[in-house]
Amino acid sequence: MATKGTVAVNIAAPPESVWPWIADITKHAEWSPKPYRVELVSGEPNAVGSHYRSVGWVPPNDNNHENDVEITQVVPMTRFALDATDSNGTFVNTFDLKAVDGGTEVTFLIVFPQMKGMSAIMVPILFPLVGMSDIKKRMQLLKQKVESTK
Repeated sequence: MATKGTVAVNIAAPPESVWPWIADITKHAEWSPKPYRVELVSGEPNAVGSHYRSVGWVPPNDNNHENDVEITQVVPMTRFALDATDSNGTFVNTFDLKAVDGGTEVTFLIVFPQMKGMSAIMVPILFPLVGMSDIKKRMQLLKQKVESTK
C-alpha cells in the first residue's frame, strides 16, 4: 500500500484569486515554511509537459533535496498536478480547487512511490509525524498569502 497524505484548507477568496498561487509553480516557494526554490528546465512555464528542478527540505534532515518536476495536468481554476521524481521514484502531487460559499476549498494530495529498503520501513512512520505537519503548515501559509492579497 502506497504512503499518501491529503490536506484541505478553505480560503476566503474565489478560485480566480487562488489559482495563480497554485498554478505558478515558482510561487510555491512563497508559501513554503522551509527554504524552497524551483527553476524552469524546459517547456513553457506552468504548462503540461514542462520540466522544472526543485530544491527544498525533505524530512527528517535533507535540506537540499532535489527533484525533477514535470507538470502533468492543468485544468484552470480546478486542478494542477505535477510529478516530482528523485532517487526513490515519482511522487504524484495534486491540487484540487472547488468553489465553496464564496471561497475556495483547496485539497492537496501527495502519493508516494513504492519505497524500498529502509525507506519502506521509515517513510510510513515519519511521514504522518513530520511530513504531514509540514504540508499542513504550507497549506495554512497558502491561505494566509491569498487572503492577505485579495
